[in-house]
Amino acid sequence: MTIVAIETIRTEAHANLVWLRVETDSGLTGLGETFFAPEAVETYLHETVAPNLLGRDEAAIAGINRDLVRQPTGYASSGVEMRAASAVDIALWDLLGRKTRQPLYALLGGKSRDTIPVYNTCAGPHYVKRKRGTDVDAWFGTDKKLHPLDDLRAFEEEPERLARELVAEGIKGMKIWPFDRAAFANRGVGIDARQIEEGLRPFKRIRDAVGGDIELMVELHALWDVASARRIIRAVEPLDPLWIEDPLRMDDIAALGVLARDTRIPILACETLAPASSFLPLIASGHAGIVSCDPGWCGGLSQARAIADMAAAAQLPFCVHDCTGPVGYVAGTHLSISAPTAMLQETVRAYLRGWYADTVTALPRIEAGVLTPLDGPGLGLDLAPAFLADKETKRRRTALQSGGTA
Repeated sequence: MTIVAIETIRTEAHANLVWLRVETDSGLTGLGETFFAPEAVETYLHETVAPNLLGRDEAAIAGINRDLVRQPTGYASSGVEMRAASAVDIALWDLLGRKTRQPLYALLGGKSRDTIPVYNTCAGPHYVKRKRGTDVDAWFGTDKKLHPLDDLRAFEEEPERLARELVAEGIKGMKIWPFDRAAFANRGVGIDARQIEEGLRPFKRIRDAVGGDIELMVELHALWDVASARRIIRAVEPLDPLWIEDPLRMDDIAALGVLARDTRIPILACETLAPASSFLPLIASGHAGIVSCDPGWCGGLSQARAIADMAAAAQLPFCVHDCTGPVGYVAGTHLSISAPTAMLQETVRAYLRGWYADTVTALPRIEAGVLTPLDGPGLGLDLAPAFLADKETKRRRTALQSGGTA
């Protein structure tokens, strides 16, 4: 088969996402996705990627991925070039699965497990739907009225209720980020005793409510300087969290080492790094206690699988990131089923029971806190017809012309 067209799909309702469809001359189409700065990614896909992609064999996944993650700029980051490469790569793996009529986990090496436990990232249904600004509540998408699934506002205001609900559902862990308000206020430099106590309050209330019945994860969103991150970590240590996630810019291995040597809590790293080559020095340093990546940012499933294999070789647990869109989420679940040392799958229940279900035709089943992957060919899903038909959905297509050019 030959790639004959690409189509990008965006909507203002989800202002940080872009979906990609890769079309072949056989009529099969593969679906990809990436998150953040979608207009820039869309332009790059049509103006730079399409002329080099159209006319190529869609089964040449490794060669195409190599070319896209080694563009003249952007190959040591998760910038526009890498996010575009991620969307293309996910779509090509989806195409291969559709062509061979196999689920992605089979193509990624087969099952390491039949199911995987999930944890809940405590975001709300409108979390990070808007473009990022200086207003923390706008970025967080916090509802003015408490939505039944606004888990972000719940962890700030009713953490006991939220924790009990998740335990009742069999959820294995909950991730919250109550220190982010201080980071926005302080620009990530310096945190005082009052802000420390305010950030600790939800964690303490959860422990008082449910004890050790659920794991706690501390998300710091790479917002802090070393001294502040160290102070936060020391403050949360007595509450025995499962991990500390992204305490500072995670491309600074030396600074990460300062923190890792100073705590017994594993540091999870890192959804914001890309591609796989960026993980090699991180893993070799020994500073990462748990390895994480996002297939929609790190260069696609090809790069994510390599990262998972490096984690396994280093005997480190592996967790796929998801707090972006349904296609990236499902791609990650296939990798979690295949990856040798995958320990938990990130989920956002507000997304799964809300706009994810409205945007795609299928999602993996979760029962009693355990996820079973989709078994359909490729990803096992499509964009929902109603979503595609919505008047707010914008589509742009670039096709191979008769002369063989885009």
